[in-house]
Amino acid sequence: MSRRPVFLERRGYRRRRAMDGARLLPVLGAFLLLMPLMWAAAPDGRLGTALGGIYVFTVWGGLIVGAFVFARFLSRPEDPEDKEPGE
Repeated sequence: MSRRPVFLERRGYRRRRAMDGARLLPVLGAFLLLMPLMWAAAPDGRLGTALGGIYVFTVWGGLIVGAFVFARFLSRPEDPEDKEPGE
């Protein structure tokens, strides 16, 4: 009988959660980019396009930075000790 732990090592667990976050990033981005469509109009019936444009480009930049962070974290070589038995 093997004496390997039943749970994942800390680095392996963090790597899997980072992979989950990277998979969720496009869904979060789509939700945030569609958010201006749900904003209420100003009292005169117009919504400022400048505010909407700043918001969209800020979200877009944030998604780029988030993807960069996930890519840097996930591009590190994986330790063979972090794999589950059978992988």
